[in-house]
Amino acid sequence: MTDWRAEPVRFIGRRKEWSPYVERWHSDDVVYGVYANWMYPLALGTDPLEDYRKLRTGAMLYDTPERPISISGPDAVRLCERVFTRPIANVRTGRSVYGLACAPDGGILMDGVLIRLAEDHFWYVQAEGDIENWLLGVGVDMDVEVTDTKFRVLQVQGPKSHEFLAAATGAPVPEDFTWFAAQYFEIGGQRALVTNSGYTGELGIEIYGNAELDHLRLWDHLIEVGAPFNLSLGASDSMAPRRIEAGIKENQTDLDRTLTPFAAGLGHFVDFDNPTFIGRDALKQCDRTPLLWGLRCESVKPALSDPVHFDGLQVGAMTVGEWSPTLDCGIGYVRFEEPIDGGWEGRDVRLISADGTAHAAKVQQLPFIDTKKRLPRGLPEED
Repeated sequence: MTDWRAEPVRFIGRRKEWSPYVERWHSDDVVYGVYANWMYPLALGTDPLEDYRKLRTGAMLYDTPERPISISGPDAVRLCERVFTRPIANVRTGRSVYGLACAPDGGILMDGVLIRLAEDHFWYVQAEGDIENWLLGVGVDMDVEVTDTKFRVLQVQGPKSHEFLAAATGAPVPEDFTWFAAQYFEIGGQRALVTNSGYTGELGIEIYGNAELDHLRLWDHLIEVGAPFNLSLGASDSMAPRRIEAGIKENQTDLDRTLTPFAAGLGHFVDFDNPTFIGRDALKQCDRTPLLWGLRCESVKPALSDPVHFDGLQVGAMTVGEWSPTLDCGIGYVRFEEPIDGGWEGRDVRLISADGTAHAAKVQQLPFIDTKKRLPRGLPEED
């Protein structure tokens, strides 16, 4: 282990953890960020446009900082149905679902992917923020164990990612490995959980290790097998434009306690057939008007907190923005302060840049491309 990563980094008294793969990609050119208490690469010093192109046409590797939390025991289903806004008992083993957790007032606490590993065992792959202590508190009187797996997630994303998986395992990808499936594979002589999912809106896989995994050996195998695919590591600077194009929302960036799932445009993930989830009563009574929308601007890249004006008044602000290489324009998410008669969709608004310049922009539904979400299913885009 090299000296620079011999101990976890401390920021304002909190420990931040390094990826177990970091020795393979650290350099003086890396710009680091912190997400879910993990250090991860915002930029690697590579060309983000070239990495984006490879993501859209081939395959890219990403060392991502999501944190899988284990939920196990006889009351695992009961706890999950208390926390997440959908029924869980009917989720089949070997499948994943998107899971929202809400506060009693209906505000979003966390979003992530819930993986069912066994009848009484789940992983919740959480986003930025703290869900572990919430799960512990809610489950205090239940026969359930909540633990941080300490696993790091590798993603291989792009239209050739499943071809890569076949090469990495030395066997065809099973037919039942469909979107959001979760299965164990032998990869370079090591067993790892792999899900058919990702954070880019492209076909992709996510690779989860285990406590005994030789991480560097796995990394070296993936890089070796990936050579014919021109596989290389990407960073947030190439992934971020694609996640916005795909309409993927990020906790504590686009989502927070002050937004309900309905206001965030995620109301279809609230299923009142689950009678026990926290926030249910508040959500049954709340206003269901969406307040988080896509915004497209032909002349400038939106930035965090850029004001959005309508009829001469500020009516909202940007939560995130990027330049879309595919659409060749600025895109992002605008959060409006209040509903408007007739709704916000299709409205012509003005985006105010940091220098005070006003730019014409239009409000639209998400996602920006692949509106039927065919690409992550391995189907051709119809848009």
